[in-house]
Amino acid sequence: MRRRERFTIPGKYILFVLTVLCVGTMSLSFLTNFDGGALNVISGYVLIPVQNGINQAGGWIRSRVENLEDLTAVKEENEQLRAQIAELTLENNSMLQERYELNELRSLYELDDEYSSLEKIAANVIGKDTGNWFHMFLIDKGSNDGVRVDMNVIAGGGLVGIVTKTGPDWAQVRSIIDDMSNVSAMILKNSDLCYVRGDLQMMTEGTMQLNELRDPDGEVEPGDKVVTSHVSAKYHKGILIGYVNEITTDANNLTKSGSLTPAVDFEHLSTVLVITDLKQQIDMDKPDEE
Repeated sequence: MRRRERFTIPGKYILFVLTVLCVGTMSLSFLTNFDGGALNVISGYVLIPVQNGINQAGGWIRSRVENLEDLTAVKEENEQLRAQIAELTLENNSMLQERYELNELRSLYELDDEYSSLEKIAANVIGKDTGNWFHMFLIDKGSNDGVRVDMNVIAGGGLVGIVTKTGPDWAQVRSIIDDMSNVSAMILKNSDLCYVRGDLQMMTEGTMQLNELRDPDGEVEPGDKVVTSHVSAKYHKGILIGYVNEITTDANNLTKSGSLTPAVDFEHLSTVLVITDLKQQIDMDKPDEE
């Protein structure tokens, strides 16, 4: 059976027809002014609303793009400000630390001048026992630096404690607030003798024990200075310990007891002075000192 051939229109004819239509439409528009009437009406109802919609959409998109650009700029500025704040905070902390260290050094310098007759070396606190108080701590000077057991340690205007152990480049210090500490002391204004004992429980109120005070004339009162005594076995004479806080007469009516406020801030210790001159040891029948 013979196959039917498919009917096709040559491309040149299609192009010719479209050309004629275009020319005819242009001629009709010029001759009848059709574009000024009907076309304008049609465009008014169709093209103009579309154009307005496109303009509005374009304006909305443009405003969003501008907002995003502004937001990006604000974020970048915010990051820069955060970086500046962080840098200024670090600088401020560094300045505060330097000022604190300067005050510490000034305090040690004044303390060194006050006890100028005694040889001393400065040391940094590098470790401590648990808790809020520096009742037992380590310093960065040891036997290689001439530090020995029973050397006195001072800071902040007064007595801190005594060296109990040493290593080549470290030493352990027991402060006077430790429960095991017992210091022979006296009232500065009249040299009445007493003992100052450590008590960590009392330190929660910022005080220590003041015991066995012999005050026959009743001269001792709150605020009086308490210093290490001339009969102390391990501590040099005249080192400030603290100030009388309160005092009461004991049951034996011979001695008095009370509390003392230490001169040193035992909650914040960073640098100390070790007195390298040892007190001359004398064996006597009296309570052990440490």
